[in-house]
Amino acid sequence: MTAHIIPQEIIRKKIFVIRDKKVMLDKDLADLYGVPTKSLNLAVKRNLNRFPNDFMFQLTREERKSLRFQFETSKKGRGGNRYLPHVFTQEGIAMLSSVLNSERAVQVNIQIMRAFVKLREFMASHRELKGKIEEMEKKYDRQFKIVFDAIRKLLAPPPKSKHPIGFHSR
Repeated sequence: MTAHIIPQEIIRKKIFVIRDKKVMLDKDLADLYGVPTKSLNLAVKRNLNRFPNDFMFQLTREERKSLRFQFETSKKGRGGNRYLPHVFTQEGIAMLSSVLNSERAVQVNIQIMRAFVKLREFMASHRELKGKIEEMEKKYDRQFKIVFDAIRKLLAPPPKSKHPIGFHSR
């Protein structure tokens, strides 16, 4: 089996921060593993002792609502996701490979673990860079304030657009 079945960028886009933890949705994991979400959740349910709360938890209605723009949900009676989704931390995803016993699950898990590591490395270097800039700011006088303000703006996450992108008919 190939080492890279799924591009890392696709995996990274499916990692969310909820309750200060980096997690992935059951639906996204099921898609990556090539199994129905119901099958993934049933396999987990049969092995609940392997998934403590720090490995997996169910979203609240408010958490699901805050993520709704990032994944589709449907109303009761129309098919799709009628239940509150489960999310898995990095440890929970690692445990999934022992529950979903397939070669694809093993390969996908390896890629997901690599994506989590890269994300952690990126965030650590980002914090390190921010700290170095703050140190330099203390050392140098006010003439560099404009430069430091510009760098800080570059490091800040982009503001969320209030207007939807794309064509919308009235």
